[in-house]
Amino acid sequence: MQWTTLFKKEMVESWRNKKLIWLPLVMILLAIMDPISNYYMPQIIEAVGGLPDGATFELPDFTPAEVVMMSLSQFSTLGVLIVVLVSMGTIAGERKSGISELVLVKPVSYGNYITAKWAALLLLVWISFFLGMLASWYYINILYGDLSFGSFSRIIFFYGLWLMFVVTLSIFFNSMIKTSGLVAFFTIATIMLMRVVTEVFNHILEWSPNNLSNYILEMLLTESIPSNLIGTAIITIIITATLLIVSINTFKSKELAN
Repeated sequence: MQWTTLFKKEMVESWRNKKLIWLPLVMILLAIMDPISNYYMPQIIEAVGGLPDGATFELPDFTPAEVVMMSLSQFSTLGVLIVVLVSMGTIAGERKSGISELVLVKPVSYGNYITAKWAALLLLVWISFFLGMLASWYYINILYGDLSFGSFSRIIFFYGLWLMFVVTLSIFFNSMIKTSGLVAFFTIATIMLMRVVTEVFNHILEWSPNNLSNYILEMLLTESIPSNLIGTAIITIIITATLLIVSINTFKSKELAN
């Protein structure tokens, strides 16, 4: 009952802050930007004056798999940045303003407090991502060819794990730091560092969460789920669960110390 109340409070707050409106709209825009712009690029170039005399411009014939990866690449860059900015004050803002102390004095379980915020934020991100990819899938099927619903569903599931990891990493830094800007900085810095380390030691870190997109592309091209994708998904879930447990313990220790 306590957890449900906290979860409902977070969802109501997301509605009042219009996050439930603008975040899905932004995700939809990111998802459809590349599929539409690449398809209509010749018309766009013609509308702005065309190419100089003698110049030619030809786009390759993109496959549905290539186009959907364009949408995912937008989520991997701007999408991740937006998720971090949305989540950076989830706990840090309340800790800095003293709201968390008022809530926890009820008394409220530290675990319930953290996990309710995590679940509400994750649901918001997943809904936004799903709607964005649904719009992308719609335009891909119209403009580029058939992308099966099965492939679409697997993309949603496996890439959703990456977004879950990003949300949990942000919650982890929220539990440690009271300044929202620093939460965003450390979250983004960690993701960038992980990407560099994964690229350098890819022969060792084959199941790094950063490799999810690569294995999703392989899944689309082979029309089967690679074993590396399953392994990476399992490792991502384990790391996420560990981060969440550490976040609860870190937050509890800091609040008790205060």
